[in-house]
Amino acid sequence: MYTYLKGIVTEIESNHIALDVNGVGYLVYTPNPYSFNENEEYKVYVYNMIREDENSIYGFKTKEERDLFLRLIEVKGLGCKMALPMFATGGVSGIIDAIERENILYLKKFPKIGDKVARQIILDLKGKLVSNEVSSNSKVHNEELFDALKGLGYKPVDINKVIPKVKSDTIEEQIKEALKLLLTK
Repeated sequence: MYTYLKGIVTEIESNHIALDVNGVGYLVYTPNPYSFNENEEYKVYVYNMIREDENSIYGFKTKEERDLFLRLIEVKGLGCKMALPMFATGGVSGIIDAIERENILYLKKFPKIGDKVARQIILDLKGKLVSNEVSSNSKVHNEELFDALKGLGYKPVDINKVIPKVKSDTIEEQIKEALKLLLTK
């Protein structure tokens, strides 16, 4: 199995790139082909799927994306072609956050992922994906939320009691939710 390919992007199509590695062109399926530039060199983290009827390479710009992809394709009912588009709009921290918060609606927004598969993803992966990136991202959001509420005149003691109860995804939603919690105290 390959861990990455380093080469020059020679073609960009709607669902893949062609990566020239020392004169050999690899067709690499990727969630965001247009995030690459032609005639530029990239290190692409890959997963090579070999089956009786298929030999495909799936590529990602970061190791974290590839590692999450590998975890996702272990989920019953979720194959490579269903998991790949999740990274086009989701991003590692967004996907992990949705799984940890059991946000079925977020997972169902991806193509071909229905209620059953979304629930299976949560069942199989919740609590197993917490990474430093997500922890630091949550910490940044908590700091932003704390600063925003403090700027509105709330006491740090009250803010610290409310922050763990906030479940929203975006900072705007978090502020609204925190304000509701603070006002009902």
